[in-house]
Amino acid sequence: MSAPDTNLKTQRKRHIGALAGIGIAVAFAAVLLAGYLVILADRGEAPEGADTQIDGRFGVEVEN
Repeated sequence: MSAPDTNLKTQRKRHIGALAGIGIAVAFAAVLLAGYLVILADRGEAPEGADTQIDGRFGVEVEN
């Protein structure tokens, strides 16, 4: 059931702080996620060669 007497201007004034806080929290989380991904990409290492390497396209051993 919906409220029989709603005043959108009053509701907007009552909820603007909470909505702004949620927006700030989401933006902060997005910045943290982007920073985390940058750090992970920076710390990543290329895989080192094994004694036997397999060509992923054909599944055959590659000569070094």
